[in-house]
Amino acid sequence: MNRAITFLTLAWAIALPLAAQAHKAWLLPSDTVLSGVDPWITVDAAVSNDLFYFNHVPLRLDALAIVGPSGTSIQPENSATGKFRSTFDVHLAEPGTYRIAVVNAGLFASWDADGKPRRWRGSPESFATEVPQDAKDLKVSQSTSRIETFVTAGRPNDTALKPSGIGLELVPVTHPNDLFAGESATFKLLLDGKAAPDLAIEIIPDGIRYRDQQNALSATSDKDGLFSVTWPGAGRYWLEAGIQDDKTTLPQASQRRASYVATLEVLPQ
Repeated sequence: MNRAITFLTLAWAIALPLAAQAHKAWLLPSDTVLSGVDPWITVDAAVSNDLFYFNHVPLRLDALAIVGPSGTSIQPENSATGKFRSTFDVHLAEPGTYRIAVVNAGLFASWDADGKPRRWRGSPESFATEVPQDAKDLKVSQSTSRIETFVTAGRPNDTALKPSGIGLELVPVTHPNDLFAGESATFKLLLDGKAAPDLAIEIIPDGIRYRDQQNALSATSDKDGLFSVTWPGAGRYWLEAGIQDDKTTLPQASQRRASYVATLEVLPQ
C-alpha cells in the first residue's frame, strides 16, 4: 500500500466520528470468545453506511497492529482488500486476550497557493520538506485515530489491554470479553495517557440496517475518564468517542483531533 492510501484511511477514521457522518469505520471479528484447541478467527474491516455491512469502502490495513496475550506483536495471515472490505485471519496460538487495532497518526495541512486551496496530509517528519515554509494562510491540525476490537481464547487476561499513551484510548475496567446483557460495564477513556473527562460516548447496537432509528446509547466520561453502560441486549455494539481541541503534542499543529472506535460483543445471560 502506498502512503497516500494510508493517510486516506486516516482521513476517514478521523473525519467520520467527529463530523457525525453516516459512514462508520469498524473491525468485526468472527468470534470474540473462543475455547478449544488451536483457535482461529477471521476479521472483516470496513467503512460502511450500515454497521457491520460492507457496502461503502474497505478499511485499509496499513496500520494494523495486533497485540497478543503476552504483549508481543502478532502478524495477521491471509490479508486481502477488496472493493468493500478488507479481511485477515488471526491464529490465537496463545491463550488469553488479543487487542486488534488499526492505529493512525499524522498531520493535516491546508493553505492558499495563487488563489487555489492546497491540502496535504503526512507525517511530522515529512512536513518540513513537503509543505512550503512560506505557505499563505497555513492551517495545521494533528490527528490520531484508533479503531479496535478484542478477542479472548480461553481464560482472559489484561496484558494486551495496557494503553500506549498516544491519542484517545479505552482502558477496560470491565474486561471487554466479559460483557453480558442486562449487566453494567465500566470503561475509562485516556487522551495521551491521561484521563479524558467530559467526553461524549455513543454506543450503537447492531442491526440498524433493519430499523428506522439507531437506538443509540449515550454516556459521558467523568472527571477520571470513567463511564458505564448497561447493555440492553445481547449482540454486537459499535462504540465511538472523539475530541477536538488546541492541546497539540506536535509543534507544527495548532489544533488536535482524536477519535476512538471499538466493536464489542455482548453475550446473553
